[in-house]
Amino acid sequence: MKPRTAIRDPKAELKSKVFCILGDKRVYRSKSPAMFNAVLKQSGIDGMYVPFMVEPGRIGEAVRSLKILNIAGANITLPYKEAVLPHINVLSEGANIIGAINTVARDGEVLKGYNTNAIGFMDALEEAEFETTGKTALVFGNGGAARAVVFMLNWLRAGTIYVAGRSVEKAMRVVTRIRGEAVSLDSLAEHALQAHIVVNATSVSGTAEATELALMVQKLQLPDCELVIDLNYGRSQNFWEDMAIAKDIPFMDGLSILANQARRSFALWTGVDVDPKEFLKALDEVAPGNDGS
Repeated sequence: MKPRTAIRDPKAELKSKVFCILGDKRVYRSKSPAMFNAVLKQSGIDGMYVPFMVEPGRIGEAVRSLKILNIAGANITLPYKEAVLPHINVLSEGANIIGAINTVARDGEVLKGYNTNAIGFMDALEEAEFETTGKTALVFGNGGAARAVVFMLNWLRAGTIYVAGRSVEKAMRVVTRIRGEAVSLDSLAEHALQAHIVVNATSVSGTAEATELALMVQKLQLPDCELVIDLNYGRSQNFWEDMAIAKDIPFMDGLSILANQARRSFALWTGVDVDPKEFLKALDEVAPGNDGS
């Protein structure tokens, strides 16, 4: 007697969706899998979200595998937000201007890239009730995250946007691509800046990570500053927050931004708009980490 073969319904198999995040070894510290899996369950969507570590130089192969493995959507995190661009079929208008993506949505054989970092930043500013129009901004960093921040500040009609980096040449690439004025880190402590908002778009927040930067930030003269934002989160020690507290300036870390950009990615993948509070609720149950997605 032959063994019975289970008959599967192909349509039923397609109901289960797989989402992922692609990054280097830091991807295993990401809060995104636990956060998205909790929201998938809460939304009644049959699916899962998993991390994949990609070796340097193999991001193209990893992106092609999204089609082969029928992955419904992906987040792209450090250090591949820019390197992934040649392997994406279509870029949203914002992603094309920024020159970096953090979200990929798959429509059959077509992969479309988005930058929900920028939109999540905008949503977080709205939650903080910060009026951007005409305000002067100081942004630290010269990578994809910094470009997303500068893009959105420009979109929200900020006034002067200063971009500070260890390399003035790299900072110049950011302002040339979008808008702003490049300044060197060394020049910042020499005179007061009329900055109403300070944004850390670098990957460092702890003194042990960048002692010189931490000392320089402590000495910043910011008489008109109304808000300090650090895109990082979950750090046991944060010199950006310490500076804000010392100068009595409101501070926001990257959790709200992460929740809002996750909401935007989720909607692109599923068509379901979930309140960012649900993502924050899921984050409360996750151990500290930072994926920067």
